[in-house]
Amino acid sequence: LYILDEPSIGLHQRDNDKLLGTLKNLRDLGNTLIVVEHDEDTMRAADFIVDIGPGAGINGGELIAAGSVDDIINCERSITGMYLSGKRKIPVPEKRRKGNGKKLTVFGAQQNNLKNIDVEFPLGKFIAVTGVSGSGKSSLVNEILYKYLANVLNGAKKRPGKFEKITGVDNLDKVINIDQSPIGRTPRSNPATYTGVFNDIRELYAQTPDAKQKGYKANRFSFNVKGGRCEACEGDGIVKIEMHFLADVYVPCEVCGGKRYNRETLDVKFKGKSIFDVLEMTVDEGAEFFEAQPKIYRKLKTLQDVGLGYIKIGQSATTLSGGEAQRVKLATELSKRSTGKTIYILDEPTTGLHTADVHRLTTVLDMLVNAGNTVVVIEHNLDIIKTADYIIDLGPEGGKGGGTIVKTGTPEEIADCENSYTGQYLKPLLKK
Repeated sequence: LYILDEPSIGLHQRDNDKLLGTLKNLRDLGNTLIVVEHDEDTMRAADFIVDIGPGAGINGGELIAAGSVDDIINCERSITGMYLSGKRKIPVPEKRRKGNGKKLTVFGAQQNNLKNIDVEFPLGKFIAVTGVSGSGKSSLVNEILYKYLANVLNGAKKRPGKFEKITGVDNLDKVINIDQSPIGRTPRSNPATYTGVFNDIRELYAQTPDAKQKGYKANRFSFNVKGGRCEACEGDGIVKIEMHFLADVYVPCEVCGGKRYNRETLDVKFKGKSIFDVLEMTVDEGAEFFEAQPKIYRKLKTLQDVGLGYIKIGQSATTLSGGEAQRVKLATELSKRSTGKTIYILDEPTTGLHTADVHRLTTVLDMLVNAGNTVVVIEHNLDIIKTADYIIDLGPEGGKGGGTIVKTGTPEEIADCENSYTGQYLKPLLKK
């Protein structure tokens, strides 16, 4: 029995086809393979599919359908089936954005396998950097472009990859790398603290008649400082029991019953709910509850927009997946006032995302670009690539055989390029 968790991550379609061939060979030898996957080609190649859902988080956890691809397609409740059958699909934009006419140019990129190339990034567009695995995408975007821009615009101290010069930086005011790293290392970090909405919620609780009468300020409602929190667990709600020779065990705090605050703090209510009740709400419930509080509602609404309505407002950062953490970061960016001069860099943002989530992601990235910003994405997912305004296709092969520009232009222009592997796989999608 072989178990693989998303083997297609980071693979170009061409390499994915090779992988599927290998998996089929393993099966033909009499082995059993269980693959966790979002990739459509893998699903169509499978003999048997188990579809779990229908939604995510509290909205998931049920067996929706099990059987062949056709069984999944014929299941009314299956969101996976809707995308497989084409009932729901990510549309190709009717026209590509023209951008703002300015550009950022990298001259003489030589990092790793890059062959001294000059690359133009037109600003105010959604740009996809594509190419087979090992073609030099990360060297160009992460090592050269991001590190150099972070040093110049954000005052970072990084060592960029090898290149001659970069022009056009004066058209930008900041660079933001939205990756899938956790939004916090400790259970104290959560979506509410990261997006800043928790500050607004605490301010609101400090304005209630109960709080004013008791003289409570906003910091009374923080579980990070003394005063309002339960001191037995120091506001964690859980207590760590260290086990010798075994992993540590966490148990709910006996004093507060896992509620993180002391009784006096929990007695303060807004619309009948304590601060702990708010942390336990999902984002969807919170948006409805705080509908009349514009500041709080706006931040929760952006979490809904990126498809995170199902997570709890106070869900521990350590329990969020990489894709969820990335979307919390995107939501935080969306809730800020846009200057229209920001460049966002995302390295394979579709990793671990279902087609329905990819659909949401394209909508969110469009919102960032429509505000005048530039988005640069390293991506293998054709649904993202086909919605880009401009593609930089590197290759033609990986390693020594890569590091040159195969073709740049709109998805339609890439699809017409015979030398581009990306173009070959993109062509059928643009016709749909």
